[in-house]
Amino acid sequence: MDSPTHDLQGLFDQLGLPSDEQSIDRFIADHRLPDDVKLIEADFWNERQAAFLKEELRIDADWARVVDELNLRLHQNH
Repeated sequence: MDSPTHDLQGLFDQLGLPSDEQSIDRFIADHRLPDDVKLIEADFWNERQAAFLKEELRIDADWARVVDELNLRLHQNH
């Protein structure tokens, strides 16, 4: 059986954030993270969002790949 395929739009839906492409791009542009700040420790997440992200990474769940993608995008220097 194939594993579910998740994407950034689905992750933003899970986090309760606007999930259209423009909103995702805007969120990423507005929330750049310095190299020394972990994604799950960013101050812009509420408690539920941070817990979801942390748990998905901890158990290497289906969402982990997309959480990693978001992490990379938030840490890119543009």
